[in-house]
Amino acid sequence: MRAFPHLPLALSVLAFQACGTSATKDPAAAAAPDTIQPPSLVMDPHTFARPQEAVIDHLDLDIAVDMAAQRITGTATYSLKRNGGDSVVFDTDGLQIDKVTLGDGSEAPYALGDSTFMGRPLRVALPPGADRVTIAYRTGAQARALQWLSPAQTTDKRHPFLFTQGEAILTRSWIPIQDSPGIRLTYNAQVHVPAELMAVMSATNPQARSTDGRYSFRMDRPIPAYLIALAVGDIAFKPTGTRTGVYAERSVVDTAAWELADTEKMVEAAEALYGPYRWGRYDVIILPASFPFGGMENPCLTFATPTILAGDRSLTALIAHELAHSWSGNLVTNATWDDFWLNEGFTVYFEHRITERLYGKDYNAMTSLLGFQDLQATIAEIDSGKHPEDTALKLHLAGRDPDDGMTDVAYEKGYALLRLIESKVGREKFDAFLRGYFDRFAFQGMTTEKFEAYLRQQLLDPAHVQVDLAAWIEKPGLPADVIVPVSDRFTKVEAEIKRWQAGTPAAQLATQGWTTFEWMHFLRHLPEGLTTAQMDELDRSFHFMRSGNSEILAAWLEQCIRNDYSKSYEKLDEFLTHVGRRKFLIPLYQELLATEKGRAIAQNIYKAARPNYHSVSVRTIDDMLGWQASSEMSF
Repeated sequence: MRAFPHLPLALSVLAFQACGTSATKDPAAAAAPDTIQPPSLVMDPHTFARPQEAVIDHLDLDIAVDMAAQRITGTATYSLKRNGGDSVVFDTDGLQIDKVTLGDGSEAPYALGDSTFMGRPLRVALPPGADRVTIAYRTGAQARALQWLSPAQTTDKRHPFLFTQGEAILTRSWIPIQDSPGIRLTYNAQVHVPAELMAVMSATNPQARSTDGRYSFRMDRPIPAYLIALAVGDIAFKPTGTRTGVYAERSVVDTAAWELADTEKMVEAAEALYGPYRWGRYDVIILPASFPFGGMENPCLTFATPTILAGDRSLTALIAHELAHSWSGNLVTNATWDDFWLNEGFTVYFEHRITERLYGKDYNAMTSLLGFQDLQATIAEIDSGKHPEDTALKLHLAGRDPDDGMTDVAYEKGYALLRLIESKVGREKFDAFLRGYFDRFAFQGMTTEKFEAYLRQQLLDPAHVQVDLAAWIEKPGLPADVIVPVSDRFTKVEAEIKRWQAGTPAAQLATQGWTTFEWMHFLRHLPEGLTTAQMDELDRSFHFMRSGNSEILAAWLEQCIRNDYSKSYEKLDEFLTHVGRRKFLIPLYQELLATEKGRAIAQNIYKAARPNYHSVSVRTIDDMLGWQASSEMSF
């Protein structure tokens, strides 16, 4: 039983400053009509907050980051909007609460509720008229949002590193907060770090290290708690355009800036599609390899994995994806994690539109088909598990960790639905609809039901177009009217595979000029039961084992495990120990677990690799391996 009801309020608050170094007039602010109706209460089962009584509006954060003790200590001061309640409830997870005071300096009574997978509710009593609360706190040793890295776990191996990962409900483990995507707030932060390190956040950012380790940040746009982010390390900055740039460890920053040279062009392409970018600057930080995702769309500063640094700019579609979140996700946000597809399906669609504009239709066809293949594999896997209903777009995750719903279904099935709608109404009408949608619901939460009603009213009914939305949104699996992507270049890849099977030496295959995506398709579609001699021939001809492209190497390692290619196991150990990106970990560990020999290898590798992984990846791989972590190995 939970301590309090869970009824967060999706707020509609417009702000007028961006993430630049100074306030600027926002040309998009006038685009949003002034007829927006106040959002209604939305049930969010993943927060303890009671915002119908008291909801946070602004945060002033003042913290010190102790890299040696691996602890954050400080205060979180909140401005509140109240509606008659006698208390305010925050989400916490593993935090030590030292003191709670009100705006007049008096101490406020507070109580922590029982612990669940969502953490513990912190209830603070409020006398009449009190609208400001300060919480003095410390993070715990098990703070799931925080990844503390020793110097040896970084690229440069000179200084420690810290980064946060808040999505979905992990921000509560480093800040006491109302941790629901439907609750938005602005924030200012004062962060003190060791003088030899730099701090950056999802806000205004410095471009050079301070002399005393003190940094000030401002986020004047209202954002959900999961988008509050912090990174601390020996990092440097290099511009990639007038309003874009990259942060990274010093030995990486030049490489990263070269790899992400098209970032400014991506911003321009996105604006041409769906209106002005509303966040000032768009920068990227390349994190150490333990980062669990490809990227995280923290406003103003995308957090990204170094596995996108392929040396040929072939994997930068990920940046287009995270940039697109500046509209779909950060601007218009899923009101609850049951509506996650509204963030990711729209973003995949937008990503494809950006990359098609920059790199052409062939590029888009290949990436679309790879995504569809991933979707088919994910649906098959989910169908064989405990929750086959999770292949519907609208999720029902009450009582479960919302991370369970962050699968390719939200991304690729959501994209497939939007692609179907575009095909029925025409691209011109669909673009106008999406631009209007982002303008009208800017800085608001969105439910699936509200979007469906808006879609019918504004687009489908006026165009006299029928789409079986229930089959896509409420029902599992793929509806019969799904559009299956087609790639002529992949058809040619398949022809080369057949030639190899028929006896043509691998070195004589017509592979000249192949992109990363063609190699991925090639590796995914090799025949089963390859011999050691065949694997030797492929690697001798194409040098997969020495590839600096993580997508190609990971796909090759899957084939190596599947075919028990023993020459690959040292490389596999190195890859799984070094890389913490969950996209690569899951299929590789799954392949290992298919045999007893592989299971033993997986257990041995994981024992050494586990301390290098973020808690998001640890939770997934622990579950896969049935891992019972001893206290000295826990986070």
